[in-house]
Amino acid sequence: MPATPAWPPASTPRLFVDVPLGPDAAPVIEGAAAHYLLNVMRLRPGDPLLLFDNRSGEWLGTVADAGKRALTVRIERQTRERETVPDLWLCFAPVKKARLDWIIEKATELGIARLQPVITERTIVERVKRERLEAQIVEACEQCGRTALPTLAEPVKLPHLLKDWPEERALLFADEAGGTTLAGLDTPAPAAILTGPEGGFTPRERAALLAVPAVRRLALGPRILRAETAAIAATALWMATHGDWNGGDPTR
Repeated sequence: MPATPAWPPASTPRLFVDVPLGPDAAPVIEGAAAHYLLNVMRLRPGDPLLLFDNRSGEWLGTVADAGKRALTVRIERQTRERETVPDLWLCFAPVKKARLDWIIEKATELGIARLQPVITERTIVERVKRERLEAQIVEACEQCGRTALPTLAEPVKLPHLLKDWPEERALLFADEAGGTTLAGLDTPAPAAILTGPEGGFTPRERAALLAVPAVRRLALGPRILRAETAAIAATALWMATHGDWNGGDPTR
């Protein structure tokens, strides 16, 4: 007998919708997402698609009605509950456009819970386009299978970040002057990583950081890393050691 095809197929489109989903929901998809589904993926009534809402998890639906500029989806069943990601924040100095997009995309894929832009004395890019970063987050979640979007915080200056820092959350400061490897630091969740701008932190900022009890100096190898490389390398190291890559409890 021929094997039963997998359902839904691996090629099924996956989309974030900012409306509550459930067994009785009938979301209407419009705008750019509808254009993509109708004209690029060429979905027609009866075709499957996966939806997630950042509230209730992921749902399998089928196209109930397809017009020229919108389509209505009939929810069939829940495929996954909303995930619990490790309680790790990434605090980073914004960098130039393409590199900033890369940080947002890769950090989202790796499982970051919160993205916190930090304005430092040497930060070149002090204004970020929130809508652009939110779009990067959504696209990354759609691609990698996340059911929970990371929180995107408003940019904050470094002194304000340190002033209000929660005592119970370890702050791993990627210090170019040296530090301890992640393997030598006992820093499970809740934790955060802080990486600087292209020119690094100033001596005054470094002194302020080292005066915070929650700060731990983190070494990232013998070479000088670009700002975006440091952010993603540190995130990957933490996820492999304390995160959910080994099947452990992501809340610990």
